[in-house]
Amino acid sequence: MSIKTLGIILIQRLRANLLNKQNLFSFISGLFLVFAYAPFSQWWVMFIILPLFFNSINGASVRTSTKQGFIFALGWFASGISWIHVSIDQFGGLPLVFSLLLMLLLCCYLALYPALACYLSSRFSPNRQFSLWLLPPFWMVSEYLRTNVLTGFPWLSIGYSQIDGPLSSFAPVIGEVGISALLLIISIALINTVKGIYRKSHLLLLSVIALSSYLLTNIAWVNYTQITVTTALVQGNIEQSMKFEPEKQWPTMLLYLDHARENYDADIIIWPENAITALEPTAQDFLVLADRSAALNNSAIITGILNYKFDSKAYFNSLVVLGKKESTDKTGHYRYDHQNRYYKNHLLPIGEFVPFGELLRTIAPIFNLPYSSFTRGDYIQPNLIANGHHILPLICFEIAFPEQLAANFTDETNILLTVSNDSWFGDSHGPHQHLEMARMRALEFGRPLLRTTNNGITAIVDHQGNIQAKLPQFTEAVLKAEIKLVEGNTFYSLYWQLIHWLLPFLLLVIFSIFQRFPLKKSTA
Repeated sequence: MSIKTLGIILIQRLRANLLNKQNLFSFISGLFLVFAYAPFSQWWVMFIILPLFFNSINGASVRTSTKQGFIFALGWFASGISWIHVSIDQFGGLPLVFSLLLMLLLCCYLALYPALACYLSSRFSPNRQFSLWLLPPFWMVSEYLRTNVLTGFPWLSIGYSQIDGPLSSFAPVIGEVGISALLLIISIALINTVKGIYRKSHLLLLSVIALSSYLLTNIAWVNYTQITVTTALVQGNIEQSMKFEPEKQWPTMLLYLDHARENYDADIIIWPENAITALEPTAQDFLVLADRSAALNNSAIITGILNYKFDSKAYFNSLVVLGKKESTDKTGHYRYDHQNRYYKNHLLPIGEFVPFGELLRTIAPIFNLPYSSFTRGDYIQPNLIANGHHILPLICFEIAFPEQLAANFTDETNILLTVSNDSWFGDSHGPHQHLEMARMRALEFGRPLLRTTNNGITAIVDHQGNIQAKLPQFTEAVLKAEIKLVEGNTFYSLYWQLIHWLLPFLLLVIFSIFQRFPLKKSTA
């Protein structure tokens, strides 16, 4: 059976299933979740869609709840990560039917995890029917798996939708993971309140969450210091199709250097991921020039660059610091392979490494993109030091993994940094969702965050997750601003491991408490 025939069969079966009213309701409910995320940012959508869907499968059999969970998630991811199709269609070299089939397979894979949560919530309930109060712990388990299996892809976790909502005040305490759990608990409480099941108890629960949300907004987890840092974030807006052309290497490097020279009054200048497309060993003259130039002007440059180690034949997606390392430096310190650098750990499947590469590279150009065989850096690496400031870096979608950030977070960390090249995704909602996740990290860990990209969205985020300034997409520009440094730690930054491991067990305890009492309608 050919791939084309298989795709036609899958589409026909999908169409037949969607003619069923329950299936159609589940699928459309999932589709509408996209409006809760950036760039739409209608956080309240979650408080409507989740209760409606969960109520529609409440008490359903194991088979039915699993199927509906899958269909719901299929709609959720079909609309939510549709931006991925931009890169597959424009750079993948596949016919439209195959690129759509690839997207369908990806969405089906991701839909397996919410379906698993629904399955477990039915399979382990006392009556083998979908249990609302079993859903939160098993949802947490399924999301943990989605974050880690096959390198993980935790995009669109439901908690991110609340970065501008009232639940955002919980982020410094329990993180996005905890906010996701709260959304599920609120959905269940709303369902039972409307149905009159222990109405007073559920109204009390909702009131406690609302009051806690309000009280937490008044807690200052970190405090401003007297130190301010002037930053200049350079958005080069280099066309993706031309980015790796050899004749474009020097013009691109000089473009970034010219922007740096115009902003040497900044303490730290940031260039985006792969700003320098020449391999580091071949760009020594330029790097030494930029290093000495920045140091003489009392500035530091952090740039993305590709490194190739000839001895091990390994490629690395990296960040290096040029110019002043410590505030007392008077000359440049750069030398090839110096230690003040960061190697990307969490590589992007297909884009930076290809599973079963020998087989897949013969199928389509998308599996043979430039530099798609990178080596991982260490999971824990020292913070970068630029002009005396300690900066915790993450490259591209690494910002979606709070555990990785937490593992590298220290008491000395002053600033969070994420660099990216979202040119692959054009004018889609992907870059907006990417920035949304970065804002959540700043709020969770209580540190200002700098986000520098090739063509947007370049932004400066304060320690409360608010956008201080940003550049319009698809423009060549520099975002320059002063950021205030803070000191102190959020509860989440200190106890994130305890929260991640303990939360599912606490939710199971809540379920066991509710199971002690038979459900009954409230007489109130």
